[in-house]
Amino acid sequence: MNDMTPVQTTLKDWETDQEVRWCPGCGDYAILKAVQRTLPQIGADPSKTVFISGIGCSSRFPYYMETYGFHTIHGRAPAFATGAKLANPELDVWLVTGDGDGLSIGGNHLMHVLRRNVNMQIMLFNNEIYGLTKGQFSPTSREGTRSPSTPYGSFDHPAKPAAFALGAGARFVGRGFDVSKNLPDVLKAAHAHQGAAFVEIFQNCIVYNKDVFNDFAAPKGAEDRQLWLADGEPMLFAKGTKGIALDRDALALKVVDVEGDDWQSAGVLVHDVTNRSVAHMLVELPFGPFPMALGVLYDDPAPTFEAGVAAEHDRAVEGKENNLAKLLAKGQTWTVSGTAQDPI
Repeated sequence: MNDMTPVQTTLKDWETDQEVRWCPGCGDYAILKAVQRTLPQIGADPSKTVFISGIGCSSRFPYYMETYGFHTIHGRAPAFATGAKLANPELDVWLVTGDGDGLSIGGNHLMHVLRRNVNMQIMLFNNEIYGLTKGQFSPTSREGTRSPSTPYGSFDHPAKPAAFALGAGARFVGRGFDVSKNLPDVLKAAHAHQGAAFVEIFQNCIVYNKDVFNDFAAPKGAEDRQLWLADGEPMLFAKGTKGIALDRDALALKVVDVEGDDWQSAGVLVHDVTNRSVAHMLVELPFGPFPMALGVLYDDPAPTFEAGVAAEHDRAVEGKENNLAKLLAKGQTWTVSGTAQDPI
């Protein structure tokens, strides 16, 4: 958990005087409000909080948070965030990126902040398109996506952010979507996690990829296609009439019908956030035959990178004198005296 003394704030305390400049109807507005509602609930301190972003629509985020912020360069936000956390481990670091910023030019940097397990929250806004640069296809765009850069349809196989995070060694992986009332709960769980917490947030691009997630994220009528996961709870969806079970012969997940609330007889799995194997299965579930898996998919803390750095530093200086002059005079040294006018 991010250690801090709880501070009493309200949503208004986290709002800046800057004009929020996203396209009308953009899902980023809903995410911004979800974060601003979450921070008071977790007792966050604006004086110890920093939002760091790369380049893209999502990366305007730091301007709209009344706290410290750093709008960095394309794909390199994880490197800046790592440096900030190492320089001041007491900072509560939030990294904001998008599917283009984080998984194209920034994929290498994102991989390393995850595998190192630097203690921060990483929010990846996934709208499956390059919105800021006028609608080109992105690493997460679906096959067949028509865009200015793929006028005949994309033939790339899309990246899966949550699968990427697990593959890179992330110890926390969550999912939500922009207008979901459950998104703050996912953010709270990410903040409570000790280490790099990765949250993929499906975000509606109203201009270039409108309603692409409506099949499971529409404001009304899509609830039956959402599998909200909770630790220790059965994997049920469609108002409890369906569930997720394990096909032991195929070693894969399957959808089963649940009759009369008897999910045990149907073989429905109980979610265990520490089960990495099941988490991998959940992030790979094809939507359509399966519901969209949302919530906290995986949460299994491990020692953090900055703790290791601090421990190594303590070992290196143990028993040593903090004397710069003595250090400079150590070994083979000589003294130069005299002046240019009167050399020795």
